[in-house]
Amino acid sequence: MRSLQIVEFILRSRDQFFVEVREGKQLGQKLKSMIIASLLCLLVYGAVLGSSHSALQALSSAIKLPILFLVTLVLTGPTLYFFSVLFGSNQTLTQSLVLLMTAITVTSVLLLSFAPITLFFLLSTSSYQLFKLLNVLFFIIAGFRGVRFLGYGMRIVSQDEQGLGQRHRLLWFWVALYGLVGSQLAWTLRPFVGAPGLPFELFRGFGGTFFANILVSFGELLGL
Repeated sequence: MRSLQIVEFILRSRDQFFVEVREGKQLGQKLKSMIIASLLCLLVYGAVLGSSHSALQALSSAIKLPILFLVTLVLTGPTLYFFSVLFGSNQTLTQSLVLLMTAITVTSVLLLSFAPITLFFLLSTSSYQLFKLLNVLFFIIAGFRGVRFLGYGMRIVSQDEQGLGQRHRLLWFWVALYGLVGSQLAWTLRPFVGAPGLPFELFRGFGGTFFANILVSFGELLGL
């Protein structure tokens, strides 16, 4: 299965895809294809984000955005897997990895679908704060849909009603954890967009939090 074909397979034939995951069909190939597809989508979207500042920022963001998603997955994935096993999940480690990468792949593809809109606002507005908050919104929308795919896949792959409610609550706990870790890691790896008037920086100084910065951006946008 070619790397980009996996995207259409997931979006158009999700039931068949998850049944194959349950049956253990070509899990290694699926995992490899999704990783490649996700990296490509995130690389392109990262380049679009950074292009608001400079060519160097576009290159930096194109590299850092895939790293952000994959490192966050590595940090939080074991939590979901082991707690799922604790609550009665019969998924293997490989099946869990495939399911998690399905969520990342869907999120990445949806982010890429927002790229033309991102470019439009990049060319039509000079507001740095608006551009930044708009992209935060795109990440939230794409991430939410990715999680819905993950939850749907977990139900099909598990085929076990025992502990299903607990695992469903666990999934949303993990989503919050993933969002918390991911947002703070994004703050650590910043900048992705690059503030106008400042020179290119590969990384910015430590301190503060992602959520505090978002509140500041809202305040500046509203003139507070």
